[in-house]
Amino acid sequence: MDRYALIGHPVAHSKSPSIHAAFAAQTGEAMTYERILAPLDGFVDTVRDFIAAGGRGMNVTVPFKLEAFALADHLSPRAQAAGAVNTLSFRADGIHGDNTDGVGVVRDLIANLDCPLAGRRVLLLGAGGAARGAIQPLIEAAPRALHIANRTAAKAVELAGEFDGLAGAVPLTASGFDDLGIAAFEIIINATSASLSAAAPAIPDTVYAPGALAYDMMYGAEPTAFLIAASTAGAARVADGLGMLIEQAAESFLIWRGVRPDTAPVLAAQRATLAGG
Repeated sequence: MDRYALIGHPVAHSKSPSIHAAFAAQTGEAMTYERILAPLDGFVDTVRDFIAAGGRGMNVTVPFKLEAFALADHLSPRAQAAGAVNTLSFRADGIHGDNTDGVGVVRDLIANLDCPLAGRRVLLLGAGGAARGAIQPLIEAAPRALHIANRTAAKAVELAGEFDGLAGAVPLTASGFDDLGIAAFEIIINATSASLSAAAPAIPDTVYAPGALAYDMMYGAEPTAFLIAASTAGAARVADGLGMLIEQAAESFLIWRGVRPDTAPVLAAQRATLAGG
């Protein structure tokens, strides 16, 4: 049985083992997937011990995505763009690093929520690691425009500048929350950490265009503060990030095993489990 794992600190809460177990059962892949709690100062040693024990790959969660980026011998273009790694593959020619978070968001929006990005105006809230990982996949989905907004405007402007060369024909702009004015968007994605503290980004109600979808990368049994605020402000649809979790896991599974699982039944099962407790 090929061994895979999630490495992080903490990891006990993670749904990844049950998700990958479902993928393996569905596809007939012979593999195991476990949680590994690494010491905050022991990420590299823990990874190398796992490799020495025959491990084939790892997902990486907080706070180790930057260390995983530094550890990788080879980086995918999307990992290079994101500046962080959440998927490690251990091969004969070294450690390969990839980032599947952004493609997880895009696939969730398009495949699960039937919300195409092409030709839509997209607002991305936040300028941290979650936002950075989403920018290249969002650009590749060919939106009409992509605007990055952050509480500190300078960080949003700096982040947009880093991706200016990749934007191509997609207008890429940035501002602070206070400078959004009356601009309206069809898709608003919350990549800030505000939901972790039961708060919502301080954005004007005018950002929600008629029919707008508000999407939070965070998820929970109950709607996040951002999704509640978005509904109140006029968003026609709201969705949390559980589908993103499933889709980024499926992309990792594809990298490791060469087969893409059907995510729909796994998402439905995880949603039912979440709703049940």
